[in-house]
Amino acid sequence: CIKFLNKNAYIQIALLGTSFCKSAKEAFFLIARNVLRFGAITALSGIVHGIGFICIMSSTAVAGYFYMREVHKDLSPFMPCVCFLFVSYVVAKLFMNVFGLAVDTSLQCFLACEEMDGCGDFVPSTLRNFVKKKIEGKGEADSD
Repeated sequence: CIKFLNKNAYIQIALLGTSFCKSAKEAFFLIARNVLRFGAITALSGIVHGIGFICIMSSTAVAGYFYMREVHKDLSPFMPCVCFLFVSYVVAKLFMNVFGLAVDTSLQCFLACEEMDGCGDFVPSTLRNFVKKKIEGKGEADSD
C-alpha cells in the first residue's frame, strides 16, 4: 500500500509541484474519487503487462534458439535459451514497469485536467478538446 501511495505521490509532485505529504494526500483522494476508473485501468494494464511479458520473453527465447542453432550447431541450445529467458525476464520487467508508470501518469494527468475544468496552455490540444467535450457532456447530463 505504501509503495502504491509513494508512486502516485511522486506523480502528483511532478504534476503539481507540491510537497510529498500534500501530494500523497492529493493522490489518495484523486484515486478515491475515481476508484472505478483506476480499477478499470489497473485491470487493463495487468492484461497488457502479461501480454508484454509473454511477447518479450518468448521472442527473445525463440530468436536465441535459432541463433544458437545456426552459429553453434554442435552445442545444445537448452542452457543458452534458459539464460536468454532469464535476461529477457529482467528486461521485460524493467520495460513493463516504465510502461505501467506511464499509464498511471497519463491517467492522473487526464483526471487532474478534468477536475480543473478546462486545463491550461500546457495541455496538448487533442487532450484539451477531449476533456472539454467530456465536461460539456457532464454539464448537459446534470441539467436534465
